This record gives sequence, C-alpha cells and structure tokens, in this order.
Amino acid sequence: MLIRAVQPGDWRQWHELWTGYNAFYGREGETALPEPVTQQTWKRFLDAAEPMHALIAEVDGQLVGLAHIVVHPSTSRAADVCYLQDLFTAPAVRGKGIARALVEAVYEKALSLGCCRVYWQTKADNATARRLYDRVAAHKGFIVYSHELGE
Repeated sequence: MLIRAVQPGDWRQWHELWTGYNAFYGREGETALPEPVTQQTWKRFLDAAEPMHALIAEVDGQLVGLAHIVVHPSTSRAADVCYLQDLFTAPAVRGKGIARALVEAVYEKALSLGCCRVYWQTKADNATARRLYDRVAAHKGFIVYSHELGE
C-alpha cells in the first residue's frame, strides 16, 4: 500500500471514491453534491496555494481510500490545526488497515505543515469507524451543530 498526495491523473479513480463517500452520507441521486462543487474541490487539492489537501491510498495501481484535510488557524493554539474533513475506504478493502494508515498519514502531513492538532467528526451511529477512531484519537465529548446559510 502506498499513501500519497493526489495527482491530476488520479481524477477518475478519486471521483469514484468521492462518489462512494458521498453516497455513504446520503449525498446521491437527487441529494448528490452538484458537480461544480466536486470540480472546485478537486481543483483546490491541486492548487498549492489552497489550505486543502488530499491523500489517497493506492494498492496495485488502484485507489482504495482517500483522506481530505483543511489546515486553518485556531483561536486556542498558536500553531495551525488540521481538520480531517473526509475519510473513506472502498468497501472491498475495509478491515485491512487502510483507514488507519490514512489517519496516520494525515498526522504526518499535518506535522509537516506545522499543525499542532488534527481533529474530525463522524456520525454518532458510525460504529465501525468509531472503533478505529477510539484507537487513534481521543473523543472529547463535543457535539456538532450546523446551520446552512441562505436556505
């Protein structure tokens, strides 16, 4: 397994994983992300000036997992922090350590970018992912609220 940054030629396979990730969270069919959002996200990953980064897991030339991060300042720390926004592995390779390897690669990437913390969120009922997360990080008990603007 190889964990690396996405490259322009990864578009097709990355898009397949991205579509699977979004479907997992109910964003498919009529509720799918608009394609311009996906296109903009992809362009941000390839733009060195953007604070967004994408790592992928590759096995035998096939992309089998993704991790997307956003680096930003914090009001409670002097150094930047890293938000692990998306983490997904293809269903066929789950349970093989790929998600854990991606999380560890995110830790390394965040350190290389000068971050002092990595954090993320998941749904409370995502028991499979939470088993991994409980081994690689600490749940601090926060509850996430969200309000979409302009709706």
